[in-house]
Amino acid sequence: MESVLTRRGDRLELTSNVRSHPEGLALRGPIGVVGAGKAAAGMAGAFDGLCGTDIAVSGLVIAPSSQLDVHSDRSRRIAVVTGEHPIPGPLSEASSARLLASLENRRIATFVCLLSGGASSLLVSPIPPMTLADKQTVTRLLLASGASIDEINCVRKHLSNVKGGRLLSRAEGRTVVSLILSDVVRDDPATIGSGPAVPDSTTYEQAMDVLRSRAVLEECPAAVREVLERGRRGDIPETVRPQSIEAGLAIPIVIGSNAVACAGAAAAARRLGYAVEVRPEPLEGDTTECAQAWFRDLMRSGPRDRPWCWIAGGETTVRVRGNGKGGRNQEFALALSRMAAGLNFAVLSAGTDGLDGPTEAAGAFVNGSTERRATRLGLHVEEYLRNNDSFRFFEQLGDLFITGPTGTNVMDLKIALIGAPSAD
Repeated sequence: MESVLTRRGDRLELTSNVRSHPEGLALRGPIGVVGAGKAAAGMAGAFDGLCGTDIAVSGLVIAPSSQLDVHSDRSRRIAVVTGEHPIPGPLSEASSARLLASLENRRIATFVCLLSGGASSLLVSPIPPMTLADKQTVTRLLLASGASIDEINCVRKHLSNVKGGRLLSRAEGRTVVSLILSDVVRDDPATIGSGPAVPDSTTYEQAMDVLRSRAVLEECPAAVREVLERGRRGDIPETVRPQSIEAGLAIPIVIGSNAVACAGAAAAARRLGYAVEVRPEPLEGDTTECAQAWFRDLMRSGPRDRPWCWIAGGETTVRVRGNGKGGRNQEFALALSRMAAGLNFAVLSAGTDGLDGPTEAAGAFVNGSTERRATRLGLHVEEYLRNNDSFRFFEQLGDLFITGPTGTNVMDLKIALIGAPSAD
């Protein structure tokens, strides 16, 4: 945060690298803070500390309960409440109602929205006649269909009273500065957390097209189809348009991303004596296909005469066909184990938030001996891939990567080590 905000007495100054305000902008109290995400509690504590005692600040952010123990520096002036993730629940809905009510405080001069990955399931306010149960059903259908985060969030925005820039409307003419940790490819603020405080260019028609293309429209509850159809006809207002008055009140700033995480991993590997190469394009799309593309790139990259490290970032998607247990990072490692057989390198595929799918693992390790060791235990890679059961595969091998919640979320990392650096 200190890279874009500096405290000057009783105000915070935005530095000149903010594109929409190249001349800089000063924020004076009282500042109202709202926000949501896996890093929301830590971000609230950091922002409170940045304001110090000279700037009045108050507000409320929503975090998953699993992340609260990670942050010992939680804010005293910004309340941290909880919600469910990755499927929204009653806590998410109740906490979102409290957050929306806080925007009605007319004493607040400026709002700051602290946003990170996970916000879409934590900020929940269904458009009537939809219910929370309807939103849960749609979310599950989209996750199981293999839809990308852009597609999922397009639908979410058009079923919500809070997403797609609708927080801007609630701010009633006051500036909203969004400080964002990006968990999406290309770091589009309109996609991160379904863009509650930035304008949106997607439409109700596009949201319906996503559901059609993923073959789940007819499985959606009737109330969901009703809201989308009314929106398509213009009976429900669109999300906040980029050319609207409200859009001029939005100042989105990405303060952390997957590229930053990749750079940090690269720096650590160089300190350990590895030559390093970072894949220039992020991984996105089907997990198995991405594993194949990543492996091809690995085989034709890097030096062959010294130890080196191959790093990639991004976020893949899994189409759920079986009834097993796992996550995209564990499934990536499982798909890779077939190609890695017999080769002399080791790979970690992991989520930066410390959680991969509905499991307690962040990801898994794989190397040239994975498939051989699995066969000795009677574990067959193809069988576990068909059943989307990567967690149980790596659990039996002892190759899960378990960190617990990290308190942040900037997508995934794939790190391969080839050879070992010398001791000196």
